[in-house]
Amino acid sequence: MSAPTSAGTVTHTVLPTRLGEVTVVKEDDSLTGLYFPRHWPRPDRSAFGARAAAGFEEVARQLAEYLAGRRDVFDLPLKVSGTQFDRLVWDLIREVPYGRTTSYGDLARRLGNGASPQDVGAAVGRNPLCVIIPCHRIVGSTGKLTGYAGGLERKRALLDIEQWRPRLGDPKFRAAFPDLIFWGTADLIAEGDYVVGRWEGGGTHSGAAFDDMPVGALPANTGRTMRFTGTTVLKVENGLITEEIGLDDGLTCLRQLGLITEA
Repeated sequence: MSAPTSAGTVTHTVLPTRLGEVTVVKEDDSLTGLYFPRHWPRPDRSAFGARAAAGFEEVARQLAEYLAGRRDVFDLPLKVSGTQFDRLVWDLIREVPYGRTTSYGDLARRLGNGASPQDVGAAVGRNPLCVIIPCHRIVGSTGKLTGYAGGLERKRALLDIEQWRPRLGDPKFRAAFPDLIFWGTADLIAEGDYVVGRWEGGGTHSGAAFDDMPVGALPANTGRTMRFTGTTVLKVENGLITEEIGLDDGLTCLRQLGLITEA
């Protein structure tokens, strides 16, 4: 992430997204700003340059992929303006992994030199590139969601996207369910985890995870099928399903189980 050197041609566009319109600003080929409606603190719109219809295709594509849960890293040239302290904070924010959070205090401790959580919070608030520099991953010391330039509802939505993004290639999950056709599942991170997903259609399922079901595993080419409907929460231990809950709202169930909490 480079600091500005000389001024280039500044343009902006407005992109529709599932979280509302976002204004994207770039200088030449580098992004300099991404702002939600009613962004606070309010950016200087006089510095956005002329509105342009072309030249923002790549950021539009990557942003759409991220919001659909199909991208966890942005590959875009950035050029940001800020103090040296601001840029140090923003660099640390970019190191927070997808799907994880850290606190203002944690960042302050990493910075050292007397930096306080309040100092970090002020720098986070000055982040000009929401989502791209993922300041939504910075939370309070207790895990509570705190201020966000785009509003707390958007912050919650962004974290939900990351927490429950489909990871269809996850090898551990696929090993437990080798021929299950599914979409919208969270990671199976470790044995004993709950995983929530919506399952498509039916099919023959030969994985060991099905061995403890009344019908047992279903070898391929038997003509027998299992069918999951709606949303299902599964718990897998030692390669077997030990708990299954069918429901309409998987997130509500996980909150009831105490596995995720309201902010």
